[in-house]
Amino acid sequence: MPSSYERLAEILDPVSTVLLTVECQQGVVGPDSALPELAHEARASGALANIARLVAAAHDTGVQVIHAIAERRPDGRGANRNARLFRAAERLPVQQLSGTAAVRVAPPIEVAEQDLVVRRLHGLSPIQGTDVDPLLRNLGCRTLVVTGVSANVAVPNAVFDAVNLGYTAVVPADAIAGVPSEYTPAMVRNTLALVATVATTDEVLGCLKRPRRRA
Repeated sequence: MPSSYERLAEILDPVSTVLLTVECQQGVVGPDSALPELAHEARASGALANIARLVAAAHDTGVQVIHAIAERRPDGRGANRNARLFRAAERLPVQQLSGTAAVRVAPPIEVAEQDLVVRRLHGLSPIQGTDVDPLLRNLGCRTLVVTGVSANVAVPNAVFDAVNLGYTAVVPADAIAGVPSEYTPAMVRNTLALVATVATTDEVLGCLKRPRRRA
């Protein structure tokens, strides 16, 4: 019987794997974040650094990277207002406005020329109702590695959407963050582990860099 690492290596074929970063933008996880508690947790937990490591490895191994960015127009046209979260976001001192520094991918994550950046003006999901799904299909994706923030809302939303659309979801548990700090492992253990393959950043890196057998 193959080990859990061998099973992980089987599904992380670079040819059919895509790495998704969720809302790793300056206005969310940067020094001038609209959500300083979340930004602090993303950095203090090591999640942001681990995401940067995964992105760098993806660039080295030919794995496609997609950055999912949440933003809004200055006039708010088309944005949701049907939940408390959206209404609270309108009052934050830092707005995720299109074309501003707040919606640029945050260091230490590096964006390569071959990366795809998908921006959404509405909703909670980085996948549903965006260009991500058709891009994944055109790329021949079978496995989606989900990283980023937050473990409270956008990350589980992305994982559920990926599974519902037929992709195999992999979650490096130390490459996602939410608040409070104890919430993330509880979410992973009690929810995400039921629908996704949970691993560590080092395990995913080991699989991506592992020599492949020739057919």
